[in-house]
Amino acid sequence: MNVTYCHENIKAVYHELFDEALERYNAKQTRADRKIENYYERIRSGKQEKPFHEIILQVGNKDDMSADSDEGRLAAAVLAEYMKAFQERNPNLRVFSAHLHMDEATPHLHIDFVPYTTGSKRGLDARVSLKQALAAQGFKGGTRGDTEWSQWVRSEKEQLSAVMEHHGIEWEDKGTHDKHLSVLDYKKEQRTKEIAALETVKAEKESQVESQERRLKELAPAVKNMERLAADFSADPEEILPEAGTLESGKSYREKKAKPLLAKIVQMLRSLYLAYVELRGKFNRLQGNYDRAREGNAHLSDRLMEVKIENKKLRQISADYTRVKRVFGPEQVAAAVEVAKQREQAEKGRKQSRRSIDRGER
Repeated sequence: MNVTYCHENIKAVYHELFDEALERYNAKQTRADRKIENYYERIRSGKQEKPFHEIILQVGNKDDMSADSDEGRLAAAVLAEYMKAFQERNPNLRVFSAHLHMDEATPHLHIDFVPYTTGSKRGLDARVSLKQALAAQGFKGGTRGDTEWSQWVRSEKEQLSAVMEHHGIEWEDKGTHDKHLSVLDYKKEQRTKEIAALETVKAEKESQVESQERRLKELAPAVKNMERLAADFSADPEEILPEAGTLESGKSYREKKAKPLLAKIVQMLRSLYLAYVELRGKFNRLQGNYDRAREGNAHLSDRLMEVKIENKKLRQISADYTRVKRVFGPEQVAAAVEVAKQREQAEKGRKQSRRSIDRGER
């Protein structure tokens, strides 16, 4: 009951798309080690581009578009009509495999394609590039959540909805695209968001540290002025006290010269001490804030590094998973994963049952 629209060997498609460009590229190389013998293998074993991409489209679900119902057959007709114009609508996405699956709960369409661009100034003049292929079709990436791919997927959904409306089916946009991320993709997305949040907090903490450093530097001259003022009044009393006048009595000298000078010194020292106490308090508070900000910044740096390492591991696991799907086929891998989940669930149920029995015996 499945329908095959095309099923070509991907290596043959690579020869068709890139052999001439590869020949031109190799002809320009003066060193043998820079020549590319097999472009498909170069892309397959590289990390910059995937050899091909896939989009899966479905109309309805098992409750309203079951494959063995009239509604399901209508959904299959909609997908078939949508498929007819796909290649013409996407000239930079060379389709080599397209299948309508009717042997599962709901009809759905798998389309595998090689994205490519021509007229490139770097490397081969015709080369694999999802970003440039979609850009050539008018999809320019914006923010992280509004990439060329997400824009293109939305556009294709709109094309499918137009076909649905032609067949009298209303498209209800449930916004479920992001909900179908795999667990690994979800974890990668969460770690990416956490990294961005941590980097924002780290930048704020660094700004606080810089602010505290500036305020400490501003206070430093005032502290030095205090020290100089204290030093001025720490001189030998004989150097500060004025000389007694000729025939001046001790009482007169005491009342007119010594006491006023002493009162002035005492007043100055009190003011100096109060200013010093206030300044020392500000300095200590700033020093404490500065130390806490530095400590918090160091903690954030450690956490940021941990998250980046974890994200790198998740990307590697995701890449390995993609390789496994490429080798064994996405359906076989999905089936194997589902079997493993069922086994884990069954084992979990048995453990819970054993714990319940143990508690009953006690």
